Amino acid sequence: MKIASPKLNTFSLSANDEALLRCRTALEHKDRGDYAGAQKTMHPYWSRVGELPNLEGLDRSVTAEVLFCVGVLTSWIGSKNQIADAQELAKNLLTQSITYFESMRDVTKIAVAQSEIAYCYWREGALNEARSWLDEALEKLTFEGAARARALLKLTTVEWTAGRFHEALELLKLNESLFRKITNHTIKGGYHTELAIIHRNLATMENRVEYFRRAINEYREAEREFRLAHNQIFRADVINNVGFLLFKLSRYKEAHKYFNEARRLTVKFKDKTHTAQIDESRAQVLVAQGKLIEGERIARRAVSILRKSGRCCLMAEALITQGVALARLGRTYCAHLMFRQAIEAAHRVNALNIAGVAALTLIEEIQDLSPETLQAAYRQARDWLANSQSPDIKLRLADVAGRVVASIHTELSTDEATEILLTEPGGLRAQLEKHEGVVIKRALAEVDGRVTHAASLLEMRYQSLAYIIERRHPDLLKTRTPVRRRQRRGKK
Repeated sequence: MKIASPKLNTFSLSANDEALLRCRTALEHKDRGDYAGAQKTMHPYWSRVGELPNLEGLDRSVTAEVLFCVGVLTSWIGSKNQIADAQELAKNLLTQSITYFESMRDVTKIAVAQSEIAYCYWREGALNEARSWLDEALEKLTFEGAARARALLKLTTVEWTAGRFHEALELLKLNESLFRKITNHTIKGGYHTELAIIHRNLATMENRVEYFRRAINEYREAEREFRLAHNQIFRADVINNVGFLLFKLSRYKEAHKYFNEARRLTVKFKDKTHTAQIDESRAQVLVAQGKLIEGERIARRAVSILRKSGRCCLMAEALITQGVALARLGRTYCAHLMFRQAIEAAHRVNALNIAGVAALTLIEEIQDLSPETLQAAYRQARDWLANSQSPDIKLRLADVAGRVVASIHTELSTDEATEILLTEPGGLRAQLEKHEGVVIKRALAEVDGRVTHAASLLEMRYQSLAYIIERRHPDLLKTRTPVRRRQRRGKK
């Protein structure tokens, strides 16, 4: 759905004044979730992600603003539309804007641009880099205004993404007076959303009912603020989170109603990434309800979209959900693949808390692991989750410890454990030279010979796998479904 955008009156404005007006208006559209309107507003200077802005004839100060605006829009639109390399393009544009802001000694603008670069890193799952950029930005943003508030919200997001919920909560408590002064509805909505997410996770970790109630109240406030800000996508996020909270309270039927409403909004605005996040939440509920086939299908769809969007942390979480569903369906080999992919994706972007959960879930859900894999998964889960504040995680680690002890003959080192988990996934590329044919045969067996599904498991294109089977492993032709040759037009 396209939001109606009032036509800008640029008549009689100079090129510089028009550019500044368009930048300001485009960012206002972005704050309302109207990315199409933001893009249209910038058309005289920029029209699409990947295109360099037209800066001809603009003053240095205006050039800086255009580069900054286009960088911010590239990051948000690139994430929404799953555009490859969008975050890297955004970082380059924002870095260029910083060069101009530095020449004008505009410390506030430099800091704001740095905080946006940080968010690009967060979208890529690079949490340490994101935290570093935000720390540097906040050192400059000493004035209690909207710029500092936005940077603090970004840092809070980074902290809870890394599983540091108490640190995130303390950050918001220390700056409570600032957020009370803010009048911007989008910022206030973000503040209440962050509080809700933190209390929801703490409630689960510490089993405190009052935290659940606080989370629900904060979500209600956030939804009200986003409604006032006319930001339907952020409203969808909030509604999805309420549904997830109801799921944690085992109120499955109510949870699905919230997911339906959230998904309706994201589909309406053609936001595939947010839709995939909602689907992953729904998949978790379906798995908990024992509706494993439907849960696996929805989780698989979410993984595909999140992989294209480059959201490694979210993709890893969806892979864990898909792995659980497959394991409980008895498809052990496929489940093993999913857990390994989740570990690798999370480890690649240093989201070690998610990698740890994936390794722990691998042990819990698959009973016939080799002693080496069992020890490797436990060793790394224990190390990666060492700083977890969750009693639930500690109990889960304790529950699997007995199996691990029974398997130990010679204990693995940390390096050996990491080597096993990250270099022996079931994916074809990692094992190609060792036993390509064996891996392909097992994958085909798991999916009843359907090459399309086997290719998805092995992270390959259908055409590539079909070619390898035909040319290098003809003995496997009998295990795959028959090839359907397309009849050429004009022939009978």
